[in-house]
Amino acid sequence: MRQKVSRPTIKEVAAASGVSTQTISRVINERPDVSPETRKRVQEVINKLGYRPSALARSLIRRRSHTLGVVTAGLNYTGPSRTLNGITAAVEQAGYALLLKELPRFDANSNEPIFQALVSRHVDGIIWAVQEVGENRNWINKLALDFDIPIIYLTMEPRENISVVSINNYVGERLAMSHLLEQGYKHIGHISGPLEWWEARQRMKAWKDALQEGGVEFREDFWVEGNWSSASGTRAAEKLFEQYTDMDAILVANDQMALGAMQIAHQKGLRIPQDIGITGFDNLPESAFFGPPLTTVNHDQYNLGKLAVEEIIKIIESGWDEEVPTQPKSIILEPALIVRASSLRMGYENK
Repeated sequence: MRQKVSRPTIKEVAAASGVSTQTISRVINERPDVSPETRKRVQEVINKLGYRPSALARSLIRRRSHTLGVVTAGLNYTGPSRTLNGITAAVEQAGYALLLKELPRFDANSNEPIFQALVSRHVDGIIWAVQEVGENRNWINKLALDFDIPIIYLTMEPRENISVVSINNYVGERLAMSHLLEQGYKHIGHISGPLEWWEARQRMKAWKDALQEGGVEFREDFWVEGNWSSASGTRAAEKLFEQYTDMDAILVANDQMALGAMQIAHQKGLRIPQDIGITGFDNLPESAFFGPPLTTVNHDQYNLGKLAVEEIIKIIESGWDEEVPTQPKSIILEPALIVRASSLRMGYENK
């Protein structure tokens, strides 16, 4: 039979410290009404005895569950899964628990039962880690009023009165366009993501703005819409080569579609980057091993998840329970361009 391990109690800590159990509780909960000398003595006793306060007791004292609700979708995609990895790591580090709900589709719009389920389990806050697709965010203002709980939204267009942590998709594609232009490419086509996604629209807007600023007239046959998959990248590239015969580069809205575009270029006997330059977006670990290695935009989705956790805990700890107003804010992470061989035309002209 396994021997039961005896753990020190709060009464034993109080006796060893020469103070009351109430004082021990004040130290554990970081109350200000304890002298520095007493706080130091109590902490030394806690460390010596190996006392660990009960999470349940702390929850009752602070009226918190130390649990965060996380709503996600599309975990078969790389981006959402990397974001969830960052969330879980930060939740663990902060000493919180995580209650996960996965929507069946990105565009699911009947979300009130999800909120009710999370609130009924007394989560301290909710991270809504579902991409903004179509009309799936129309409920935000209503549910935010119905459920008095802090919420942070990920990967969506910043708005007033809500807290958002997101990636600057527009800047990322402008970096890629500037690079292609600097490399001497003049006829740059685009394979977009599905335009019901906010990220896809932002990336396409960056491409169009860069063309117009460069004096290139925009035409509808300069681009084709994909669905983020490599298979859609092959179909889109095939169509784009047919309708944009002067094209010498392709700005692709993600790495998976870029892989499909590279396959079509190889099948057509085109040299990358001499005949056709290709860039992606996401910096998948595999993109460094494409043939040739893919120039892409790096945005740290793991860090996106971590920042969301850190920010919602700040909101919770700021006194949400005491109805202290917290000013919503948007945190926008800036991406970086990772230049590899797929777009480095300069130096290849005479080869």
